[in-house]
Amino acid sequence: MNALFLAVSYLRFHWARSLVLVLVAALILSVPIISQVLLNGSQTALTERAENTPLVLGSRGSQLDLAMNALYFSDDRANPVTMADADVIWDTGLGLPIPLNTAFETNGARIVGTSIEYFEFRGLDVAQGRQIAVLGEALLGAGVAERLGLGPGDTVVSAPQNLFDLDGVYPLELSIVGVLAPTGTADDEAVFVDIKTSWVIAGIGHGHDGVLAQGATSGDIVASAAIIEFNRITDDNIDSFHFHGDPSDYPVSAILLVPNDDRAATILRGRYLDPENPVQIIVPNDVIGELVGRIFRIKSLLDAVTLIVGGAAFAAVGLAVFLSYRLRAREMQTAFKIGARKGMILRLISAETVIILCIAGAIALAITIAVQANGGAIVGWLLAT
Repeated sequence: MNALFLAVSYLRFHWARSLVLVLVAALILSVPIISQVLLNGSQTALTERAENTPLVLGSRGSQLDLAMNALYFSDDRANPVTMADADVIWDTGLGLPIPLNTAFETNGARIVGTSIEYFEFRGLDVAQGRQIAVLGEALLGAGVAERLGLGPGDTVVSAPQNLFDLDGVYPLELSIVGVLAPTGTADDEAVFVDIKTSWVIAGIGHGHDGVLAQGATSGDIVASAAIIEFNRITDDNIDSFHFHGDPSDYPVSAILLVPNDDRAATILRGRYLDPENPVQIIVPNDVIGELVGRIFRIKSLLDAVTLIVGGAAFAAVGLAVFLSYRLRAREMQTAFKIGARKGMILRLISAETVIILCIAGAIALAITIAVQANGGAIVGWLLAT
């Protein structure tokens, strides 16, 4: 008991040195565990969403880019396809096409233009407000709503994918009408609009009274009527909005396909096997499965590196503790001269070490629990960036 009291008193007196040792030990203990938690969470997030998505149709090219963009709304975008490709699927009667347009973003979140069937397909429920109904309305994912502190009644303004994607694009003020319930998937980090709204952002759909400046009223026209895009859709101008060109030519980033059954899925895949066809159908589970396989082949190397680094770090901590005790040699000699036995000095040193490791272990456990509790959100955010 005396050894424990003296150990606590010593650590409190030399609090700065003790704090450094505790934090270093906590990091050494937590990093391997956190990496395992995130890797396992990534595997679950990747495979579960891919398993729940039967087929994806998109432009021929990188299958991984197409899968990552269609499933996780990543920045890796293939060339767009058109609504004509969705119409072809409709005409076959073999499945349900769900278009996705992910060309724009707002406040660091991807704007996903889609149809009402997407919410049913993903099982997304509205936690606050209501479902989107007309042009210019938006639903926030739970993560976006929490990060931005926004909800029904607020607004966000769209932005192009990049600074070089400005042709025909006007920032559109989107009215937030609802917030989705959290799912722990990429949907939490997205802003959903009707696909026609995404085409308005692209300049394909527009009204005819001029351009409104942000914060202006419907009577404050700041550009000629020859420039026919709005940056806000209101009750006063929504009836004037229309679309030019053939609807079958309107762009979509990808199309989720929900076949009627396995036979229909096989038939659909067979129709897009021709390498000369500019459109392809992929099976996300196969594509993501290959990616996960590569990740976990690398994982063994990471485990070895972590083990080596962890051993080196523990050796560094041990060296720091040893040097600390060498600096205390005179202190230990004095304690021995006034009657402290060698066993007492050993218990004192052991108590200090155990206290440091216990506190470090508690911190590492708290960090691990926090990461595990928010693993889905962290993985979803990482996949979307």
